[in-house]
Amino acid sequence: MKYRELGHGLKVSAIGVGCMPMIKGGNILYGEAADPDEAIKTIHRAIDLGITFFDTAQIYGPFQNEELVGEAIKGKRDGLVIATKFGFRFDGKQIVGVDGSAANAKQSVEGCLKRLGIDCIDLFYQHRVDPNVPIEETVGAMADLVKEGKIKHIGLSEAGPATLRRAAAVAPISALQSEYSLWERDIEEDILPTCRELGIGFVPYSPLGRGFLTGSIRSLDDLPENDWRRNDPRYQGDNFTANLKVVDAVSEVAAKHGASNAQVALAWLLAQGDDIVPIPGFKRRVTMEDSARAADVTLDADDLAKLEAAAPRGGTAGPRYGEAGMRMVRL
Repeated sequence: MKYRELGHGLKVSAIGVGCMPMIKGGNILYGEAADPDEAIKTIHRAIDLGITFFDTAQIYGPFQNEELVGEAIKGKRDGLVIATKFGFRFDGKQIVGVDGSAANAKQSVEGCLKRLGIDCIDLFYQHRVDPNVPIEETVGAMADLVKEGKIKHIGLSEAGPATLRRAAAVAPISALQSEYSLWERDIEEDILPTCRELGIGFVPYSPLGRGFLTGSIRSLDDLPENDWRRNDPRYQGDNFTANLKVVDAVSEVAAKHGASNAQVALAWLLAQGDDIVPIPGFKRRVTMEDSARAADVTLDADDLAKLEAAAPRGGTAGPRYGEAGMRMVRL
């Protein structure tokens, strides 16, 4: 496995593991429900392959995903970079809104530490920017957690350029996590340049277009009835059909290299800069092992040109979220 550096000296494997799909019977379902035993074996196998970067969050489950990661890393903690996120308010296990308050940051970290079974979180993100709480308050509280030794690095998710600048004026921001892939490139316009100006590493979530870029989904019939992607705007009707052209281009490049679609989609992201570390989501060893090999795939100029022509910035049909979800990004 190759390694990269995000902001402020945070060293991680070039490919991370997004643990969200490992939820069983929780609030977010990708495909069939996860098998917790296989999920834990997937994390163990990833560690064996040299992957050090594992991503989870309070809201995945909620709570149960952090518990699963905590169980998986028992006795294997050394050398790992564990990232989790806070930023929502709960009524029991029901998410009732965003909450970026200092009080919620300090309360949330205690639960995250307990569920993960660790004494310090390597990278602690605000999951979504709270428009009702100044980012200075949120990041100031997170900086206090660094001083207290409860977290090592501060991250934000789906923050816009102005918020990034204000946050970085309060404390060092090591990573921004936002959606980025061949079918979601809007961050290239102003968010990614701002990150680079401020020395903030970039962690793309959904780097495989929520599975679309793998080529395994050619119609909605390929998704289980309760899969949340059935409501994804980009999976609907004419949008779905139009977006298949990106998949076809990825497949063509993959065939040239004897690689999988996933490897090519991830290799494209890695080629966008050494400060980029994608976290594809897994719940099975076979898909994780396949994607881990993306770090060894090098795309040439012809490959990059072909993918650029098929997937230019702004070229994907449909918004990446529904109306409610779009109100929570780029804040």
